[in-house]
Parts: sequence; structure tokens; C-alpha cells
Amino acid sequence: MTGRNAGGKSSVVRWLETQGFESSSCSDSIRHWLTEQGIEITRDSLIDGGRTLRAEGGPGILAEMLLERIPEGSDHVIDSIRTPAEVAVLQTRADFWLIEVRASEEVRWERLSARGRAGDAETFEQFRTQEEAELEAADDSGQALLETAKQADIVIQNEGSVAELEADMGTLLSAMRSGDL
Repeated sequence: MTGRNAGGKSSVVRWLETQGFESSSCSDSIRHWLTEQGIEITRDSLIDGGRTLRAEGGPGILAEMLLERIPEGSDHVIDSIRTPAEVAVLQTRADFWLIEVRASEEVRWERLSARGRAGDAETFEQFRTQEEAELEAADDSGQALLETAKQADIVIQNEGSVAELEADMGTLLSAMRSGDL
């Protein structure tokens, strides 16, 4: 799964879990490392920690760490794929599909404001500033959501309700399982 903040990735992941999927996130590797370093887990520390790990282990390190724990052919969803290098590592698996969940800036701001998650922007300007920092990477260790999204095999437009998103995912999952994609 890839997509911008508050686009609906977590909703898709939760729905896939109800369908028997295991889930993990590229950020899980960062969280583990931050805990080992004694650093509080915040949005900023996750971003900085990801940059550090990528700078030290290469731009695909987070995905490499995850693939070691995911059996090939298993029903598994990875949330928060944020760099083209992570996609390249994951594409070494025949069972990999990159899905982008996309929603307008207005819808995403509305959702983010309503959810009240720790570390989320408190103002629309802060929301935009955080997003700008994630769209394009200055180097291989940064997030690059625009380039990552260009590699998506499937795009889910998520402007509606959670029920509509789940219905769309049900259709998509059926098509994937039947080989109709």
C-alpha cells in the first residue's frame, strides 16, 4: 500500500485483515530501530529514523527487513511503502502488487482533522508542509511518494465512505484472486 497521509491506507489494511491477511508496515522496521535506540516514536522520529536507516542500509532496507519475515505466497499487506527502492525490493516477489490509495487534499485534511491521531498536523498549513516533505526525496534516504505512486499497479480512488472503499476492495480482491487483473 502506498498513498498520501489520511488517504485511506489504514482503512484498506484493516479491511484486508478482516479477510484473513496479515499486515505489517515499512515503518515497523523503523519503530523497532527507534525502540532499540531509546528514541520516542513520533511522526518526526519515524521520518528521521527512516532516513537514517536508508542512508546506512540503502534505500530499500526497510522492505528487505520485512521480506525476511513474510512467507512467499502468503496473504499479507504491507502498509506505508514510501520509496521507489522499497517497491523495487518488493517487486522481486512474484506475489507483489503495489496499490495506491488516492484521495483529494480536501478529503484527506477532513479525515486527518477528524481522527486526531498523535503527530498529525493541527493546521491546514502544517498538513501541507508535512506532505511537501514526503512527496519528493532530496536523496535516496528520503520519502518519495510521487515517484512511488507512479509505480502503482492499481489505484483506488477513495473520496467516499469506508463502506464504499470496502466494496471497492472486495471487487478488487476477487479480481486479484481469480486472476482477472
